Amino acid sequence: MSANSRNSNSMNWMNRMVSEPYYLLHFLLFFSYIPLRCSAANILSPLRSAHLLHRETQALLAFCVLAAIKVTRSESWEAFISDTLFHAKIFLAAIALVMDYHLALWYALASLVIYIIAEQPAYGGLGTTSQLTPLQLETLLTEGNTSRFWMVEFRSLSMSSCIRASSFFPELSITFSNKNLSFGTIDLGLFPNAAEKFGVTLGSVHQLPAYILFHDGAAISRLPDTDYEANFFDSPVSKKLLCRHFELDKQLIDHIHIK
Repeated sequence: MSANSRNSNSMNWMNRMVSEPYYLLHFLLFFSYIPLRCSAANILSPLRSAHLLHRETQALLAFCVLAAIKVTRSESWEAFISDTLFHAKIFLAAIALVMDYHLALWYALASLVIYIIAEQPAYGGLGTTSQLTPLQLETLLTEGNTSRFWMVEFRSLSMSSCIRASSFFPELSITFSNKNLSFGTIDLGLFPNAAEKFGVTLGSVHQLPAYILFHDGAAISRLPDTDYEANFFDSPVSKKLLCRHFELDKQLIDHIHIK
């Protein structure tokens, strides 16, 4: 990666952190610990300060280990960022509790306020997906090339599960879209009345995001199933799961052989 590319990515992240309330509020929350810590150093006794430093070191090491595990296991950067910030707030409140329980309560309250007023932004890329309305999808399935496969993601960006999985579909579309297979997304947060028409339960967290593969104007495969009941041991949605369930590799191989 070139120096210009690295600088561009850094500037994009800085701009996003300032423009997105979710990132800005978290930055201010964690940054506020620095002046509070400096003030506490002048107030606490040497023994209490040494104890606090010891706990801070333990918390930092534990957080680094946890973050390293998460970065290898998370399916997307959105999921990694969400989990990392959540655990960081827990560690921050725990460290604040060593100084003063009032401060710990303040951080807990601030974290709750951020959770209520600031929503994590979804993945910004589109890949080769088409953002569709329900009417556009019906038109494509009935009046367009009906022999074409359409894989459609139904989501609502007000749900954390959809935000965590928001990068999967654009990335899959870049790899697997071709003249026989197209990708599209419908935001049910904007069109809630369309959920029932496509057999999606909008009120269920475990039904979104939902993925349906259409061919000849009909749904031939879907994930999760209409009568799906969530289980604690079920695997979360991932690119590997989508590829396996909808046989996207087979679709790509068939397209290459036809060519």
